Amino acid sequence: MAEGGCVTSMRPIHAATNTGVLTVTGPSEIALIRAPGIGGLIWRRSPLASFQTWIEGLPPSHLPRARVILRPEAARAVVTEACNSAATPEGPERERLIDDIAALADIFAGVTGARWLRLRLDVVTGDACRRFHVDWVTARLVCTYRGTGTQYGYSDAGHPGRAPQIIHTVPTGSPFVMRGTLWPAQRDPGLLHRSPPIEGTGETRLMLALDPIDDPEEEA
Repeated sequence: MAEGGCVTSMRPIHAATNTGVLTVTGPSEIALIRAPGIGGLIWRRSPLASFQTWIEGLPPSHLPRARVILRPEAARAVVTEACNSAATPEGPERERLIDDIAALADIFAGVTGARWLRLRLDVVTGDACRRFHVDWVTARLVCTYRGTGTQYGYSDAGHPGRAPQIIHTVPTGSPFVMRGTLWPAQRDPGLLHRSPPIEGTGETRLMLALDPIDDPEEEA
């Protein structure tokens, strides 16, 4: 569990599915994303009921938004300012959200060795990135705090452009770490992902994405 985070760990789980996605129980195991043949990793966590009730009940206009390149240690200040800008109500649940994002930024930077991160905190109400794809990054961490989690599956080796026949959904509140196309050369496990199609459902998602950045000037 991230210290002060918005979720608690579920029962111990530490097993790779037959699709090559590893499910782990704690932050120290996120480094297993480096293991051969692993395309993605889910830190399985169960949202605290009080936190989930709070965040699901917020008007979308009060959900924090941010898109910035930062040092990992600056994540807390950036998310706090995003909450201030959105008038996210103060209280223990807001602090849990800020603490959890700050902890995930620190953990992910440690795993990837990144000195900088691109942080996106997006409020999604439509079909953003609904096509299955692989990100043009070395790795990405996503965590859906509100709404349906990221969906993933594996490409058909004989039909690489075809959507996966079996689609899995990452649980809400569980960080999902994926290798991208720039991951140092290893066998490509063929993991694809997408944002869940929610257009017209009235659903609002709050999603965090973290990418490692080598040189922020090249990203300008």
